[in-house]
Amino acid sequence: MIYLELLYKRPSKEARMAMCNAAMSIDHAAGRTEYIRTAEDSVSNITGHKHVKIVNSGNSAILSVMSTFNNKILIPDQGGWIGFKNIAKFLGIEALLVPTNLGIIDPDVLINIIEDKNPEALFLTSFAGYIGEQSIKQIYKTCNENGVTLVEDASGAVGDKKKRLANGNHAHVILASTGYPKIINVGNGGFISTDDNKILKSAKTILKIVKADSITCAGISAEIKNASQTLSGTVKACKFLKKELEYSIHKDKRGITIALPVNDPQKVGYELRKKLNVEGRNIITICPRYERINANAVCVEIKNLDLRCLKLENLEEIVQIIKETI
Repeated sequence: MIYLELLYKRPSKEARMAMCNAAMSIDHAAGRTEYIRTAEDSVSNITGHKHVKIVNSGNSAILSVMSTFNNKILIPDQGGWIGFKNIAKFLGIEALLVPTNLGIIDPDVLINIIEDKNPEALFLTSFAGYIGEQSIKQIYKTCNENGVTLVEDASGAVGDKKKRLANGNHAHVILASTGYPKIINVGNGGFISTDDNKILKSAKTILKIVKADSITCAGISAEIKNASQTLSGTVKACKFLKKELEYSIHKDKRGITIALPVNDPQKVGYELRKKLNVEGRNIITICPRYERINANAVCVEIKNLDLRCLKLENLEEIVQIIKETI
C-alpha cells in the first residue's frame, strides 16, 4: 500500500501573528475600529465593491443578505451550500431549485425560470460543489437584465487572477466564509461586499449581532494577501489531477475539488480515507450530497490541502492511489 503524508491547510504565519497582535490590543476601541476598517478595505480591493462588512462566519453573511429578501429566491438543485436551504427555511423564504448539469447552471435555463417564477435573487457558489466553475459573467448578465440580485458565495474563489469569479463587476453581492479551510483561511469569520449599500442598511440589525471581532479582522487583512496564490495553486493541482483521471466530473472546468464517479461511494471513500493520510483529518466527501453533486461519487477535497504538499510528485502519487482504489 502506498503511504502518503499530506498537510492540512492552516492560516499563514503572517495571519497567525497578526491575530496574536490583535488579541493583545483588543481593549482599545480605536484599535478595534482600525482593524475592522483595514479588513474591509482589503476585501474591497480584491472584490472591487465599494461597501464591505466583516462578519463572524460565512453563514452569518448568508443570513444577513438573505434576510433582505421577502419573496422567492433561487438556488442550484445541487452544488450549492446547504446554508442556502437551511437559512431560507429559517427565514420563511421560498427557495426554488434551478435545474443544473451536476451543479452547473445554464443561463438559457435560468432565464426561463426567472420569467416563470419572478424571484428576487439567485444564490450560488462560484464553483459548483467546488468542482466546476460557474459561468458567473453570463449568469450575472441574465440576472441583471431581469431585476434579479445575484449573490455569489465566493468562499472558494476569492483572489481569482482571471477575474471571472469573485469580481464585483459580475455580482451584485459577493460573500464568503473565511473559516477552515477556505481560500482566506483564518479559522472563522466571513464577509459581505456589494455596491448596493441598501442591502447592508436593510440587514443593519443582524449585522450588529454577527459582527466579527478585531482578531478575525486582523487575520483576514493578512491572509487575503495570499488568496490569489492559494487559489491558483489549488486550481493548478486540480487541473493536473483531472487530466490524469479522465473520468473526473467537470474535468474541463476549473475547480478546487475533484469528483470521481463510482458505483460504491461508501466503500471507495473508506479505502481512500485510509490511504490519503492528512494528519488524521479527512479530505474525502461521499456523494450524493447537495454541497457537491447528487450522484454516486467520491470527492477528493484538494482545497483542504496546504500548497506546500501540492507538488508534482505528491500529485502523481495521489493519482496512483486513486487508480489503484477505484
